[in-house]
Amino acid sequence: MQKTSKALFGLATAFVMSSALPNLAKADELTLCWAAWDPANALVELSKDFTAKTGTQMKFEFVPWTSYADRFLNELNSHGKLCDLIIGDSQWIGGSAENGHYVKLNDFFDKEGIKMDDFVPATVVGYSEWPKNTPNYWALPAMGDVVGWTYRKDWFEKPELQKEFKEKYGHDLAAPKTYDELKQIAEFFQKREIDGKTVYGASIYTERGSEGITMGVTNVLYDWGFQYENPKKPYDMEGFVNSDDAVKGLEFYKSLYDCCTPPGSSNVYMVESADAFKSGQVAMQMNFAFTWPGLYKDEKVGGDRIGFFPNPAEKVHFAQLGGQGISVVSYSDKRDAALQYIKWFAQPDVQAKWWELGGFSCLNSVVNAPSFAKSQPYAQAFLDSMAIVKDFWADPSYASLLQAMQKRVHNYVVAGNGTSKEALDGLVKDWSDVFKDDGKI
Repeated sequence: MQKTSKALFGLATAFVMSSALPNLAKADELTLCWAAWDPANALVELSKDFTAKTGTQMKFEFVPWTSYADRFLNELNSHGKLCDLIIGDSQWIGGSAENGHYVKLNDFFDKEGIKMDDFVPATVVGYSEWPKNTPNYWALPAMGDVVGWTYRKDWFEKPELQKEFKEKYGHDLAAPKTYDELKQIAEFFQKREIDGKTVYGASIYTERGSEGITMGVTNVLYDWGFQYENPKKPYDMEGFVNSDDAVKGLEFYKSLYDCCTPPGSSNVYMVESADAFKSGQVAMQMNFAFTWPGLYKDEKVGGDRIGFFPNPAEKVHFAQLGGQGISVVSYSDKRDAALQYIKWFAQPDVQAKWWELGGFSCLNSVVNAPSFAKSQPYAQAFLDSMAIVKDFWADPSYASLLQAMQKRVHNYVVAGNGTSKEALDGLVKDWSDVFKDDGKI
């Protein structure tokens, strides 16, 4: 990531806490567990400052996303001592709180003057709270993330394509603000020849094995009016998960998959979508914001060739939340020292450097700085996206809920089995069975 503007650094240094971090609990070494991805590399670099200030060496256990959940949930469930600190996925918070895996942080936050009001509200709800919307905190917001889009700005700006598109659709070829516009653009580019190469409209999430197609489908369903439950009656899902609007939203997702994706797109998630974009295969790609710094730096498709936009709107306007909070593992023998890492990480100057290095800060003083929106080409799209986030179930049974949705929507969208209504009706049944087993309905 390129250097953050001087104005942002100026703001950060105005809020610097004591760099000496007095009265630290000492530990020779702490182990932090997370996924193996670009932000983790940035955290390694950032954490050198913690070691310099405290003398505590940082060890990192990073595993690929494909095995991240299995590896670390097994570690937590077995009460293992590998991880002193863990950056756990947002959906883990309910189970980790109720099963005693994470240290509750309220007293520590109060003692150290760490205020959750200082963080982007959606990230506090998404990464820290259990039960949701209560002041019970099990993590510090660590890595803001959200599903958004990138597009081939250089293709969109070709005069001959702009002329043809406007003649056909009656409006300019530009980053779409609605799903109708997005699909028009995808259809326009599908199987078009650009620079001697056949290209395609869009790359979207379809992966079946972990969480991919759910993250993509919910990104669209939310905007058609899908809700997880009756707002007035928890776990009452009939007519909300499978509402008429939700059915139309899922039909749209399948139509986008059928009309406008590249060949071989039946198992696409983060890596595959980014690869489709980097290889010059697609005009647009759905992906989490964490991919944006690397794509912007890409020699073939980055720089002036790439643009960024938040999830389009339909009946309402939401985007699927990603990202994680950082927690202290309750089974660690170094809990006090791990808490001091949390204290250090929460400092505004550290958070400003986190953004500079390639992490996505959730601290208001960083993201609301006047210079933030222009500090990176994708900063404004990130801000706009984080303002509309919504998340999947964070219930302790989220894994069963996720597996059911993966199966139902993949069978419909990719395999072409049944109807959208049948898929969502089946999902209501599956989720109801899970909650019945849990004694919640």
